[in-house]
Amino acid sequence: MDLFGGSKPWSALDWTSSDDRVRGGASQSYLECSTPSSTATFRGTLDIKTLGGAGFASQRTTADHTWDLSAYDGILLHLGKSDRKMYTFILKDELLPKSPNGREQSTISWEFDFKGPADHSSISVKWADLKPTYRGREKKDAVPLDLKNIKRFSIMMRSFFGTQEGDFSLDIISISATKDKEDIDTPYRDDPNEKGYTNLYSRKDEEIPTTRQSWIAWFFGCNVS
Repeated sequence: MDLFGGSKPWSALDWTSSDDRVRGGASQSYLECSTPSSTATFRGTLDIKTLGGAGFASQRTTADHTWDLSAYDGILLHLGKSDRKMYTFILKDELLPKSPNGREQSTISWEFDFKGPADHSSISVKWADLKPTYRGREKKDAVPLDLKNIKRFSIMMRSFFGTQEGDFSLDIISISATKDKEDIDTPYRDDPNEKGYTNLYSRKDEEIPTTRQSWIAWFFGCNVS
């Protein structure tokens, strides 16, 4: 199921920046949506000098929306070209009211780090791959991710302890919820002449008419009634 991109076109209105400027930093991010190519570009500049080696720039969803992903096994990130830097994909299942100073209150983030590809690539993120963190530290006693109540998606660029900085760019073709395998109601049968044989590539439950053939007819490619 496409969540962003693919059959659900990207819209810049669905995303907003969440950068280290809220903490006095100087990093900045953008999400540019290209209608002709149906691709979103997450780009910007990561500054780590202002905050003494730390820094982050991210884009997050804006909609007051809840996604129920309990019927799926994970997320598929379909990516285009990038600078091959390290990025972080984040989910949240809880959002709290803003504090009196206008800042968002911290909640657990479920994170997955990945390296941007040189060219097109797909990255499968299973639910078990997501690491719970709270204020940048792993929280091993976190309650399981509530897949029925996903509140936010984010893509982040950060310094990873001062190992990267400067301009960054990542093309994202789509973000989708996926299943490990499609459910097949009809068991596979390897004899096309068996009554009720179902071709796995044909319409579900469509019975394929068959004609019995002798071995001579089969050899010469003609039907014998």
